[in-house]
Amino acid sequence: MSDRTISVVAALIRDDEGRFLLVRKRGTLAFMQPGGKRDAGESDVAALTREIDEELGCRVVDGSARSLGVFDCAAANEPGFRVSAAVYAVEVEGPVIPRAEIEEAVWADAAMLSRLHLAPLTRDHVLPLALAI
Repeated sequence: MSDRTISVVAALIRDDEGRFLLVRKRGTLAFMQPGGKRDAGESDVAALTREIDEELGCRVVDGSARSLGVFDCAAANEPGFRVSAAVYAVEVEGPVIPRAEIEEAVWADAAMLSRLHLAPLTRDHVLPLALAI
């Protein structure tokens, strides 16, 4: 992996109505999957669980993580960088409350997606995959 590639884990989270949870970091425009970088020695699922708790205040349901694949694309907020993202479908419980670096969280339905500025990972990989399953 290049030193210009950021390795992350990302979550595809849906609610009972089939909407997708997307987040926007403070000072940025792109909506993306919740997630982030792994700490040293941390597994993908442990990193996702920690990041979702830190950033959204809700909890990943034990045993709900299902791997959707690893995707490579342009980074949304770091010009000249790429992301390599291990993406998991997860279920969460508890209220979603943006915290830490998250400025906004939205539950987006298919009609709303075209009006949002989406990160390349979300737009090109995660949502097409999610809409197909």
